Amino acid sequence: MSNAASYLAIDLGAESGRAVLGRYDGQRLTLEEVHRFPNEPVRLPDGLHWDILRLYRETIEGLGRGVRHANGTLDGLGIDSWAVDFGLLDRSGALLSIPYHYRDSRTDGLLERAFSLVPKAEIYRTTGIQFMPINTLYQLLAMEGSPIIEGASTMLLIPDLLGYWLTGERTAEYTNATTTQLLDVHTGDWARRMIERLCTPADILPPIVQPGTQLGNLLPAVTDETGMPCLTVTSVASHDTASAVVAVPARSAEYAYISSGTWSLVGIETPRPVATSQAMEANITNEGGFGGTIRLLKNVMGLWLLQECRRTWARQGNDLPYDEIARLAEASPAFGALVDPDHPSFLAPGDMPARIHAYCVQTGQQPPEEPGAMARCVLESLALKYRMVLEDIQAISGHRVELLHVVGGGVRNELLCRFTAGATGLPLLAGPAEATALGNVLVQAHAAGKVSGLGEMRALARTSVTLREYASEGDWSEPWERFRNLVFRPRNAA
Repeated sequence: MSNAASYLAIDLGAESGRAVLGRYDGQRLTLEEVHRFPNEPVRLPDGLHWDILRLYRETIEGLGRGVRHANGTLDGLGIDSWAVDFGLLDRSGALLSIPYHYRDSRTDGLLERAFSLVPKAEIYRTTGIQFMPINTLYQLLAMEGSPIIEGASTMLLIPDLLGYWLTGERTAEYTNATTTQLLDVHTGDWARRMIERLCTPADILPPIVQPGTQLGNLLPAVTDETGMPCLTVTSVASHDTASAVVAVPARSAEYAYISSGTWSLVGIETPRPVATSQAMEANITNEGGFGGTIRLLKNVMGLWLLQECRRTWARQGNDLPYDEIARLAEASPAFGALVDPDHPSFLAPGDMPARIHAYCVQTGQQPPEEPGAMARCVLESLALKYRMVLEDIQAISGHRVELLHVVGGGVRNELLCRFTAGATGLPLLAGPAEATALGNVLVQAHAAGKVSGLGEMRALARTSVTLREYASEGDWSEPWERFRNLVFRPRNAA
């Protein structure tokens, strides 16, 4: 029997979405982007939202194009996206409100409100999740007393919501569910008793399914619109980072990964959660992975800072492409001002160059003025933050890291890869850039019985992509000490 198969990955990122066709011939897996579209938030009087109907419309368009590129035959469809955001449905399945964007300010101050209801240490012991105001837990707490939450029957995370509109099935995929800070990381089920104490209705949470679960076929209306009958929709590792980690082309366990994009997810894989007090103090997160693994990692703000700088410069009439920004950054002097990429002032959309300037003034540094110096500040700071996170994770887990894999769109930023190898002192393998789409397709192929476990999936990834090696270069000891002092300074000093 031939192993030839075609799978469509709908991959939704914070800046853009795309439909990627994966073809597997039994030996290699190739990817072809068949549709790309912007993903821009919408600011309404009540806050910042995702244009979810646009995303669904583009998903349908991508499906139609995928069918045509596959000559009328697709073997599967899977959807992945960013984490934590959700839609609420009433009993009839109607969407009650437009999903909020995780960068909306309505969750400001709600961590303290949650800790007044359930102690911080208990929340962490139960969920193992990094404390961030964007988490679903605090988004739901922000809706306390709202008629919307009172009328809700089901909460669906973004990939599950789109999957529901395609198949009619209401489920919560495990890897994405773990990011909500509502799931018991030890049992793999919703932490219902904790949730009820947080004044959130636990009965709106749908059944949890594992990555690789085949949800069912397209609804008749979707079939009519796309011309694709009897297509199986699979609940892949729907958190985009979980899909990206599936595609890490690792050969041994002594590695760490950075899934590099708008966010940088820096971590390792472990067989069980590490929800200790030391992990809580370092604000390390335990997210579910494919095949029963735990992704022990930390969310770092990532290329968001540079993306927002670029948007601001464009509004000011200086529309610089990313390759020009990289050229200017490389030409700028090394090891000037540094910032903590995770400082709260950098979370929301807005004038990022002004915020970086203000941070530098507040911390007694000479601010970068030109775009090249600003970009170099961001990239060097990110590399140093990666080192800090990796040292924390190794100390907390006892895991030894001998090789660093960088995957995702950030691998195209060669300067950041060079800085990361230099700052961490680790040999670095960059690629695949399309790790999320590749992992999405690999899980679909696994669900269809084409590939077996994680080892075979990663072997297939290695044979299907070209990797680039980076060695450590330069002396990063002085900026490292300066960065440590900067990040470890008392909270009220910055």
